[in-house]
Amino acid sequence: MDVGGTIGAILSKKGTDVYSIAPAATVFEAIEMMAAKNVGALLVLQGEEVVGIISERDYTRKVFLKGKRSQETKVEEIMSKHVTVTSSNEPVDNCMRLMTERRIRHLPVVDDGKLRGVLSIGDVVKHIISTQSATIEHLESYIHGGYQ
Repeated sequence: MDVGGTIGAILSKKGTDVYSIAPAATVFEAIEMMAAKNVGALLVLQGEEVVGIISERDYTRKVFLKGKRSQETKVEEIMSKHVTVTSSNEPVDNCMRLMTERRIRHLPVVDDGKLRGVLSIGDVVKHIISTQSATIEHLESYIHGGYQ
């Protein structure tokens, strides 16, 4: 399925805000920030470098279910350290395939070693639906004689 466009096109519409936290912060601080920003994950940055990602899923599985205390547990103890990234010139369909195959919901966008933004699976699906809606409108117009 070719949905057209690149990751850069999604970022240009969505914006490039990146919510992040330091590895030494507590999980409680991370959960507070996720709630305040209404996001499901935060990048873990050491300076400018992406060293991990922490998600609500990490909290649920690695803190809550194991009886740990979020005020005492550090982000670096539970973050996912192997972060898959993409670039802004990557085709959207490749990105969707990658997120589906690896079962990841958040994907940092990095160009030439510089963090450009973060995409969620929701951002990608929203783009795909928008692209398909535009195609349907175009075809309906054609069928009804909109093109001469």
